[in-house]
Amino acid sequence: MDRRKFLKWSAALGGMTALTGGGLLHCVGSRTAQPPLRERDVWTSCNVNCGGRCALRAHVVDGVVRAIDSEADTAGHAATACLRGRAMRHRLYAPDRLKYPMLRVGARGEGKFRRASWDEALDLLAARLREAIDTWGNESVYLNVGTGNWGAVLSNSCSSGAPTISRLMNCLGGHLRSYGTYSYAMLEAALPYTYGGAWVDGNPITDVAHSELAVFFGNNPATTRMGGLGVSHDLARALRRSGTRLIVIDPRHSDTAATFADEWIPIRPGTDAALVSALAHVLITENLVDHDFLATHTIGYDEDSMPDGVPAGQSYRSHILGLGPDRTAKTPGWAEAITGIPAERIVRLAREIGAAKPCYIAQGWSLQRQANGEQNCRAVCMLPILTGNVGIRGGNTGAREGFFTMPFAGFPTLDNPVAASIPCFMWTEAVRRGHEMTATTDGVRGVDKLPSDIRFIWNFAGNCLINQHSDANRTARILVDETKCRTIVVIDNVMTASARFADILLPGVTNLEEDDFALSDYATDIGYVIFARKAVEPLFESRSIYDICAAVAKRLGVGEAYTEGRDRAGWLAHLYEESRRLLPGLPERMDDAFDTGIFRMRDPEAPRVPYAAFRRDPVANPLDTPSGRIEIFSKRLWDLGKTWQLGPDERIPGLPEYVPAWEGVEDPLRRTYPLQLIGHHPRQRTHSTGDNVDWLRRIERQELWMNPADAALRGIAQGDMVRVFNARGAVLIPARVTPRIAPGVLSLPEGAWYAPAQDGADTGGCINVLTTQRPSPLAKGNPQHTNLVQVEKA
Repeated sequence: MDRRKFLKWSAALGGMTALTGGGLLHCVGSRTAQPPLRERDVWTSCNVNCGGRCALRAHVVDGVVRAIDSEADTAGHAATACLRGRAMRHRLYAPDRLKYPMLRVGARGEGKFRRASWDEALDLLAARLREAIDTWGNESVYLNVGTGNWGAVLSNSCSSGAPTISRLMNCLGGHLRSYGTYSYAMLEAALPYTYGGAWVDGNPITDVAHSELAVFFGNNPATTRMGGLGVSHDLARALRRSGTRLIVIDPRHSDTAATFADEWIPIRPGTDAALVSALAHVLITENLVDHDFLATHTIGYDEDSMPDGVPAGQSYRSHILGLGPDRTAKTPGWAEAITGIPAERIVRLAREIGAAKPCYIAQGWSLQRQANGEQNCRAVCMLPILTGNVGIRGGNTGAREGFFTMPFAGFPTLDNPVAASIPCFMWTEAVRRGHEMTATTDGVRGVDKLPSDIRFIWNFAGNCLINQHSDANRTARILVDETKCRTIVVIDNVMTASARFADILLPGVTNLEEDDFALSDYATDIGYVIFARKAVEPLFESRSIYDICAAVAKRLGVGEAYTEGRDRAGWLAHLYEESRRLLPGLPERMDDAFDTGIFRMRDPEAPRVPYAAFRRDPVANPLDTPSGRIEIFSKRLWDLGKTWQLGPDERIPGLPEYVPAWEGVEDPLRRTYPLQLIGHHPRQRTHSTGDNVDWLRRIERQELWMNPADAALRGIAQGDMVRVFNARGAVLIPARVTPRIAPGVLSLPEGAWYAPAQDGADTGGCINVLTTQRPSPLAKGNPQHTNLVQVEKA
């Protein structure tokens, strides 16, 4: 490193630590005796996993990023970044940037490391990887979830393993696969039993403009889809154009409820299926259901449409009216005691839904991250099914709003010879007792039983090693046991909570330090790719994930198979040419594309209405279900529920019915821990990305949301430091006393970094100290909104 570079970076880092005192601007401005500065603007992108994708313009002066701007609003709909995207400079020059490779010297998790050369670190990494494969098999190597560089193509850190690392492992004989996500595992597993296929699509949010009523269950696009060509923009335009009435049902008065809704109906967490059952009771008894649609497009509604082999009394209608095995009518009064919503409001809501033609009913992903999440998301879909709002303009399936994806070439990962796959949420169990995990107990796929525990973990651009995974204290205890997992490799930009558990810690570049392509994420009817050019040279000794993997491949004798004779720039050029075959409108030269910055493509099939062909002719266009119809009663789930080994208080029913959640509103454990705790997406970071940036922390404080009635009962006032706890741990955090959260419910913004004090209490505000590792029955997914806790003044 020469002195000039050192001074530039030091100036930038000083700017981050003393931002309000002039910092960076002062240092740059003081260099009046220097030669004329070289200035340029380059297109780059914000690649975090927020649901959007934003174009950024980095203003670079003499090799230092001085400012970050975003795309101008030229057409009334630009990929404009929020403050999180505009904070990229703060992340680039963060004081806790990893500067060089490091090897652990203390106990795992202590965060004690020594500096190493790249050769020493990569030699050790290759040796440990070879040891794991030779000793325990390729099934012992796991690629953990990472979403810190979600938007990139070549350097992507997708949830099922970064393509660069996947390719390396597949050159070496494969790795343990994973399925599902921390975002929507229950929905992804459950809804295909109703509609068929691998993913159940929804009408675009713009269809709200063609509806008489929109009802959102736990859907909060104002926060979770606010960037890029975001859904929130399209929702605002649709509501403004149509005047459609919007009702939001959520335990928390979310930003969507506050900004867009005509009415907020607070509900107790985990009780959405009970509410839907009561709404269905009113729809059925007041003859507001679409009998023709139910008769021609569904099975399982009444006793005449049940699949073979199921005893009488199991139909949906029988269950709702109390004619089934439980002999309980699902009346509004029955639901009031469970949901906390007055019976008369339930009746009125059912009549509003039944009368609206059409009605747009959608759900977010929060209500399925519950212990009974599969049932909640299946139940919400019953409302458009009962009222015949599926497959029409202005209606919806009950799933989340749909989006358009533009074709673009991806980095080829090659075939993975390992068949075994685990739910991504079950990786700590695979570390602890992988050799015991089976298909019917733990959701293992591809094989009946795992042949090995996890012995080697890759963790690239992700904080799920400790921070974003449930029961953080238990996870820490599993990770520090070196007799279980032999090696943990972390590649990241900064010293995250997860990085502290690394054995081999490697500094990766940020997306401002390398060229890449960034694809749009959730956008209504426009797809786009941002040609993100390298703004500055890699800081310190950081390297790209491709270069790291190529170096390991060379050490293990598969270098040529991995690179195919290309360096990283060669692969980018190759992928660009492959993409031009898919998108002939791309510029002929890749450099011209980088100069242009962003390439858009409108959905050629807009307005897209999922299941429209099935709606028109269900015989000619059957669904991918055993019956070819919408399966209100799923015989496949009925059979799973009788063959899988479930907990004593768990069920997998054939119907989308309410199943009380353990640690839910009806659990006797409430006598000890009376409050339900959920999490929500914060505005000051994206999951855990950006929690180290002071500039972002000033947007909104990390606080525990608490209803005034619950606070008064405990003598807690606004801003008081409180201790929220259960048997899994405790968190110390200021209270935010607000009527925007339902009584009996708390909400703690997810993503704050795990910071246990000497007494074990977390001081960072990490919700996962309080969440459980116990998975949901079907998906084996993360029920991180199902928690019982108590609060006291600290």
